[in-house]
Amino acid sequence: MRSLLEKFTNAHGISGFEGEVRKLLEKELEPYVDSMREDIMGNLIAVKEGKGPSVMLAAHMDEIGLMVRYIDENGFLRFVGIGGWFDQTLLNQRVIVHGKKGSIYGVIGSKPPHVMKDEDRKKPVKLEDMFIDIGAKDREDAENLGVEIGTSVSIDQEFTTLANGKVTSKAFDNRAGVVILVRVMKELHERGIEANVYAVGTVQEEVGLKGAKTCTFCICPDVALALDTTIPGDHPGISKTDSALELGKGPVITVADASGRGLIAHPQILKWLRETADKNEVPYQLGVGSGGTTDATSIHLTKEGIPTGTVSIATRYIHSPVEVLDMADIDACVSLIVTAIENLKSYF
Repeated sequence: MRSLLEKFTNAHGISGFEGEVRKLLEKELEPYVDSMREDIMGNLIAVKEGKGPSVMLAAHMDEIGLMVRYIDENGFLRFVGIGGWFDQTLLNQRVIVHGKKGSIYGVIGSKPPHVMKDEDRKKPVKLEDMFIDIGAKDREDAENLGVEIGTSVSIDQEFTTLANGKVTSKAFDNRAGVVILVRVMKELHERGIEANVYAVGTVQEEVGLKGAKTCTFCICPDVALALDTTIPGDHPGISKTDSALELGKGPVITVADASGRGLIAHPQILKWLRETADKNEVPYQLGVGSGGTTDATSIHLTKEGIPTGTVSIATRYIHSPVEVLDMADIDACVSLIVTAIENLKSYF
């Protein structure tokens, strides 16, 4: 599991540019499914044919990133954020600029504090005041290196192990969900569980839940689960009143997110997941959030409506280059979803 998570988080694929991740996912899923296809939007749809109700497992492949919007006369790159960044996490990061001639390393810089006025030092540096330095001599040199308007940029940060089963990397949101998807399909295959499963790697979740909306319309499953990450309240700067979730206490079954503006989980989904966890002694947490949402929001509103839930991994520092999770939560999440799919016909 650890090596698989390392492989996927070290890969690069911002919203709209998920190709590298999709190829990895296709390779990993191929032994465990009957067919695979890429749809118009770029979603990867893998099918395990079986009996009973159909269940869709959706994990978004994209990570938040950047995109070049201007190259100045000195070869510095101005950029926009793709997805939800807190600007201060970007300053002084090393990045990879995915040029048409290959990848180029760069660093995000800004005006040095030494030459700032006193009042400017007290203000956070905004994204629009940052730039990427790739070492280019001028605009022509940058263009000759393969950079152009619209070039995608991702964070240069690799998977690393911390203490007590914790790991850190960029893009656990949502490569953790992608890895869970792979392991669930592997377990279903090896245990000979006959189930009708759509394993889907979705695109452009971070910029509007776009891929999930289109592929669900085509698939129209009987039941769906989004696999994602969520925010815990177990570190300094956040309180349990903001989030009661903790790392290492099991996967998170979402009751509602975005204060109900996103998903309010279908009651039968909650019954199915909670009873399965209780019967199989799988630890879990219940989540109610006021902030973000997941692909489940798009999925459950498709056509006449689809019973949908979200199962997430509590992850510290989401939408930063140094996200942190507990590997034990991923193992427990796989166990929960596999046993839930095994019992699907008892609930739907």
